[in-house]
Amino acid sequence: MFIQSLGLSDAKVMIAAAELVAEGFGVAYNIAVVDAGGHLIAFVRQDYALRGSIDLAIKKAVTATLFDKTTEFLSELSQPGQPFFGIHAGNRGDVVIFGGGIPIIRDGRVVGAVGASAGTVDQDIAVAEAAVSAAQPRN
Repeated sequence: MFIQSLGLSDAKVMIAAAELVAEGFGVAYNIAVVDAGGHLIAFVRQDYALRGSIDLAIKKAVTATLFDKTTEFLSELSQPGQPFFGIHAGNRGDVVIFGGGIPIIRDGRVVGAVGASAGTVDQDIAVAEAAVSAAQPRN
């Protein structure tokens, strides 16, 4: 069975779009793109981006592929009393449950994801959303 996945050319376009939004915020960003299996395709750490956000950007992207959901959505469902409470402890603690990780879906299947980290959660989401928009197939 053939599994559709993002490739390096997709990742380059996504990162370029995400960097434009990050520059608009005046925040140096870490941006990661992973394939359908959650494996890193491309990563950029802009000059002076927070070192602590390197791992977060990658893990946000991986989390989005593991659960086929945005990390923002998982954050809402993982609060105390919610059905996914404790999910952050799964997968050896590699699950990140705050906004900035978004799966890329084509033909109803997750083909990869992007993770962005360094700004506020809303900024992280906006940077990741720019990458998602750039990843959509062109006709």
